[in-house]
Amino acid sequence: MTQTRQVIARLEAAAASDGASARPAFVIREIVTKGDRISDRPLTDIGGKALFVKEIEQALLAGEIDFAVHSMKDMPSDLPDGLVIAAVPEREDPRDCLVSASGLDLERLPSGSRIGTSSLRRALQLKAFRPDLEVGFLRGNLDTRLRKLEAGEFDAVVVAAAGMHRMGWAHRITQYLDYNVCLPHIGQGALAIECRADDAETMAMLATIHHEPTAKAVSAERAFMARLGGGCETPLGAYARLENGRVVLEGFVASPDGSVFLRERAEGGDPETVGAELADRLLMRGAGRLSSAPDVGSRPPKG
Repeated sequence: MTQTRQVIARLEAAAASDGASARPAFVIREIVTKGDRISDRPLTDIGGKALFVKEIEQALLAGEIDFAVHSMKDMPSDLPDGLVIAAVPEREDPRDCLVSASGLDLERLPSGSRIGTSSLRRALQLKAFRPDLEVGFLRGNLDTRLRKLEAGEFDAVVVAAAGMHRMGWAHRITQYLDYNVCLPHIGQGALAIECRADDAETMAMLATIHHEPTAKAVSAERAFMARLGGGCETPLGAYARLENGRVVLEGFVASPDGSVFLRERAEGGDPETVGAELADRLLMRGAGRLSSAPDVGSRPPKG
């Protein structure tokens, strides 16, 4: 809801700056998805991250809504026929961040500290950096996760910095995790504004808040994920940025138990080519033989 209100504010500001005589009027329809309703089980047990978008996409296709605001990291590689991502606004901070009860950063947390996350991607990278930490299952919205930290269920939690920023809680962040420690999820920090492919009027309106550098970076990351065939059940991560007009992409894929951890870097001019090239490098190193597995909590990663 916070993201949706921020997108609407951007659209209203864009219309005002264009001097449009008729300002768009917006009505928010809240759709609670299955991914939102079930928060006591790993996503892999109930169908994966697509459950955060499926019911919203059905409403789009039925004409019940005109556009949808998604977290890009929830978007599957393939969209339903008839739908498109019409705009990708400028990205928020893509990094993961640590919020600790003691105020200690990741390097200084005592051995055996309990870290909360539902992400196998995060868990494996945290355990690679600090094998002496205990990683525990944690799902729910951002409020819920922080309440569990405050209740003493965890010594620290790792969440997306973008969510903390959008909620106005940046001051609660103990540490931003460097990309060398924790590569983010595909598209983390970015939004995907989805609409019907035949709705030219809505597409034109959404284009006013599109940010092409973000779109190129996210395109490289999503091409990487698509080539590897990854979803929330596969421990992988990537981060792309633009340097002097070129796309620089870093990515990793790992075995579910963390015994195999493959990381590579690629760069080039075309985002999708760079993403596919990086995936191919990892596939040549055996990424295709790494099996998927349940999320954190179903089978905790080994140290």
